[in-house]
Amino acid sequence: MTMLVLVGWIAAPHPGLGLGGVLRTAGVLWLVGHHVAVQVQGAGRIGMLPLGLVLLPGTLLFWAGRAVAGGQRANGGGRVLGAALAVAAPYSVIAGVIAIVSRSELVRASFPQAILAGFAVAFVAAWLGAARALTPWAKVGTLMSERVRAILLGAAGSLAVLAAAGMLTTAVALANHVHQFGAVYDRLSPGLVGTGLLLLAQLAYLPNAVLWAIAYMVGPGFAVGAGTIVAPTGSVLGQIPRFPLLAALPTGLHDSVAGWLAALLLSLPYLAGVTGGLLIVRHVPHMTVDGAAIRGFCSGAACGVILGLLAAFAGGPLGDGRLSAVGPSAWQVTVVATLELGIAAAVSAGAGHWWYRRRRAARDPGQPGSVRDAGAGGTGAAVPTADSVASVITRSTRTTPGRLTGHDEDDEGGHVIYLDRWAEDQAAGHPPKRPRGPSALP
Repeated sequence: MTMLVLVGWIAAPHPGLGLGGVLRTAGVLWLVGHHVAVQVQGAGRIGMLPLGLVLLPGTLLFWAGRAVAGGQRANGGGRVLGAALAVAAPYSVIAGVIAIVSRSELVRASFPQAILAGFAVAFVAAWLGAARALTPWAKVGTLMSERVRAILLGAAGSLAVLAAAGMLTTAVALANHVHQFGAVYDRLSPGLVGTGLLLLAQLAYLPNAVLWAIAYMVGPGFAVGAGTIVAPTGSVLGQIPRFPLLAALPTGLHDSVAGWLAALLLSLPYLAGVTGGLLIVRHVPHMTVDGAAIRGFCSGAACGVILGLLAAFAGGPLGDGRLSAVGPSAWQVTVVATLELGIAAAVSAGAGHWWYRRRRAARDPGQPGSVRDAGAGGTGAAVPTADSVASVITRSTRTTPGRLTGHDEDDEGGHVIYLDRWAEDQAAGHPPKRPRGPSALP
């Protein structure tokens, strides 16, 4: 952060900003990378911060967690928790100190938020790093129950589909507004160094744009100022900041997009839910239909909660004026996404499991319960098949000659099977020697 601020300061020197101001600005940007809001004089609170910037400290904290876990003597979960706390506790103190020393008349970072955000980012990243140091990713799932593993797998599949759709929607929107994109650059005239720094800022805000696109597809949309809305049903916008990524937004009052395009965008969350439900069936094929549907709804609900949490971090105020409300509504995204993804995943998981059982019964009619007796009395007893007879013969080598039973002699529910002991002689061309008596009966 210090190097980036130094480059910008050298390229566009400011008479009121000395080297101390450069270091304070770098400290503020470091806190912004941990999603700490700042108070700017004359503008207000800036809380819509770039999510992509969190990847920088998150990656370093991940490796720190791995290094600390490798030097501890404890085993199992205590070792992972100890490594995460050993990194997060001093890291939060450092964040608080930087929030204090980076204050100036122009910018002030929130001290309580610096403590909490620093601890949260460090704890999560270090915990993941410590867990990775002790257990490979392929074996992490074995530490969970089958039910939790299936729900998380379905939620991850739904999130992957929505993330891919959000990236594609963002790219198409920018491609359709390439002229407006270039016009914003012309008005800003950032120069060579400024263009590079502006490009880095846009890359840092790109995850925010993807989450805005997902909120658009889910239905609630997002706002770029108080009293504005951008949704598939239409958009109402006023003046927007001169930031290149915002050039993809429509200006003024616009009707909804084309009917077929709106239907396609609104169907993507249901497709994501269907994908999550089918992944659950593929992961756990042996369960009841209602159990599959319940797990499907839980995976969709988990995905909706995650989307709502991410939507809360993807937006925020850009001052105390008209731009005090920017981004999607967290609770609206949570409720709508939970219903859409949960119901779609429940239906697809239940239907997929029913279809799987149907195909399995058609391929292997010898499976228990695949064929039922529909005779008089409706007892529902299973009809003996060729496979079941063969299994009974294999298990009954110690029964009396000429008679095999699938159960004990005193079991009234067992069926009796009679064998032709002279079948081999008849196949070899020898005349059958059938004694007279009951054994000669067909």
